[in-house]
Amino acid sequence: MQRLLAPDGCPWDREQTLESLRPYVVEEAHEVVDAIDRGAPEELREELGDLLLQIVFQAELARAQGWFGPDDVVRAICEKLVRRHPHVFGEQKVSGTAEVLANWEQIKAQEKAGRGVLDGLPKALPALLRAARAGEKAARVGFDWPDLAGARAKVDEELAELDTAMRGEDRERMEHELGDVLFALVSVARKLDLDPEAALRGTLDRFGQRVRWVEQHVKEQGQDLAALDAAALDSLWQQAKEGV
Repeated sequence: MQRLLAPDGCPWDREQTLESLRPYVVEEAHEVVDAIDRGAPEELREELGDLLLQIVFQAELARAQGWFGPDDVVRAICEKLVRRHPHVFGEQKVSGTAEVLANWEQIKAQEKAGRGVLDGLPKALPALLRAARAGEKAARVGFDWPDLAGARAKVDEELAELDTAMRGEDRERMEHELGDVLFALVSVARKLDLDPEAALRGTLDRFGQRVRWVEQHVKEQGQDLAALDAAALDSLWQQAKEGV
C-alpha cells in the first residue's frame, strides 16, 4: 500500500481519501457476509483479503496525516482484547457467556466514561442490524422484558397501534408505528436467540427462488406473467412454495 501511495505509485490510489473509500468498506463487508452465507471458504478468503485491504488503505492514509498507521490499529485492538478478557488474561473468574458479556460492557463503560449505553452504536448501520444491536446493548443494562412473553405481547400492542394509524390514514403516524412493530419483532428475535438479519435474508432468498420458479413455469407454458390474474398467480405461488 505504501508503494501504491508513493509519488510514483498508482494515480487512482493516490487520489483516494477516507471519504472516497467509505462505500468500499461497506461493500466489502457485505461481500464477506455473502461468502459466509454461501458457505464458500475460497470466496471468504478472498473477500476477507479485500476487506483487510480497506483497513490497511485507510490506515496508510491516516499515517500520511500523522494520526496512526496499520501497526497502531492492530496494537490497539490487541490491547483492547486483553483488557476486556480479564477471565482469560487475568485472574477473574466467570460462570459463563452471560457474565462475560456483562463484564465486557462494564469494562467498556469504564473505558468510555460519560458515554451513554447507545452512544457507540453507528448510525450508518443498516436499520435492522442497528435495531438488533441497540436491543442487545439496552438489555445488558437491564432495559428489557423479563421473558419472551413480554416481548411477544409488545408485537401485538404495536400491531394494534399500527392498525389504528392505518384507519386514520396518517402517513407519518403509520411510519412511526410500523417502525415500532419492526423493532418489537427484533426484540422477539433476540429473546429467541435468532439473528433477525439472517432470518430476513433467508426469507428474501426463498422469495427470490419462488419468484424465479413461477417465472420459469409461466415461460415454459408460453404465457405472459403480467397477463395472469390474481387467482392464477396465487395458485402458482402455492406450487412454488411446495417445491422451493
